[in-house]
Amino acid sequence: MTFVAGNTDPKPELSARAQHDVACIQAALAGQANAYEALLDRYRRSVYHVVLKMVHDPDDADDLTLEVFAKAFRSLACYRPEYAFSTWLFRIASNHSIDFVRRKKLHTQSIHQEVSTGTSEGFFLEVPAQDPDPQEAYIRQQRQELVQALVERLPPKYRRLVRLRYFEERSYDEIATETQAPLGTVKAQLFRARELLFELAKGRAAAL
Repeated sequence: MTFVAGNTDPKPELSARAQHDVACIQAALAGQANAYEALLDRYRRSVYHVVLKMVHDPDDADDLTLEVFAKAFRSLACYRPEYAFSTWLFRIASNHSIDFVRRKKLHTQSIHQEVSTGTSEGFFLEVPAQDPDPQEAYIRQQRQELVQALVERLPPKYRRLVRLRYFEERSYDEIATETQAPLGTVKAQLFRARELLFELAKGRAAAL
């Protein structure tokens, strides 16, 4: 992935990987959509592993990974290079997953265990103990807002599935019953819908 870096030089004390990330972020904030794509391609797999370790469901992890990148891209101007971009991104992923877990009241791994990212990097959660978040309506609204701006651009057959999954928070089995489609078809079409949303997010990110 190629892009044109901004005029500011990455800090020399940063690792080569961190300098590349900072250059991508500068280019993204300057309006280069392919810089967002470079960040997504580089960290999508790692973010998925972080989320999956916490929610223990591949379908939910796919959904949440999309939401994590949407949230990160919207907040990219808040990133400061005192910390590695991966640390900042994984923190967003862990916090977003914690909100999901609390809402669903799922059992998750201990916060004292290192979270694997599927690479050589890992990190520990530092989350104070809390009761389940009582503001479920707000969390649900926030989650929906991450994708609803893109949904209208999907083909109709995918649009309905995304609305059922994200907005109404139906399970895959419930969606299959609602649409009278085989479960495998529902999963395949939602996978494709997510891929399309990722592609739309890449093109839209520069305008966020």
